[in-house]
Amino acid sequence: MPASYQPHTRGDDTVERTSSQSLDSNMAPSKASVQDVLKAKGSETFSIRPQETLHEAVVHLRDKRIGALLVTDASGALIGILSERDIVRKLAETPGQTLPQKVEDVMTRKVETCAPGDLLVTVLKRMTEGRFRHMPVVDENGLAGMITIGDAVNFRLTQLEHEALQLKQLIVG
Repeated sequence: MPASYQPHTRGDDTVERTSSQSLDSNMAPSKASVQDVLKAKGSETFSIRPQETLHEAVVHLRDKRIGALLVTDASGALIGILSERDIVRKLAETPGQTLPQKVEDVMTRKVETCAPGDLLVTVLKRMTEGRFRHMPVVDENGLAGMITIGDAVNFRLTQLEHEALQLKQLIVG
């Protein structure tokens, strides 16, 4: 016969308890910055010039296994971004005539950027509200990297794995 429910009693409090969540652990993700993500993933960016063709852009996207290219001028200054989504829209508008077109005719010119010190949660909110997945990181020297929603998810999953490992060590040891 199964044991009946036993309510919590004072004697139950003699065993030291651990807590999987604290104010610090709950707030840690909100303190993470774009720079934290760039430290983990690196700051390498891939760019293309506005005069290049969409065919050249598609080859870069395929070869680098990425979803967007930064569009830069001859001095390396950011002037736009070209995503897979931009290319797909153009394919729908001009079937069979898209790949010879210039990047500058298809790229997104109004680029949302962030700074290395920006909070990750704030950047993710902007990306979600703006419905885009790639955001260039710009500092006082120019381009400092690119952050994607995937980078942020991967960063947070790694944090959670470390937290779980620490909790396991506390419980076992």
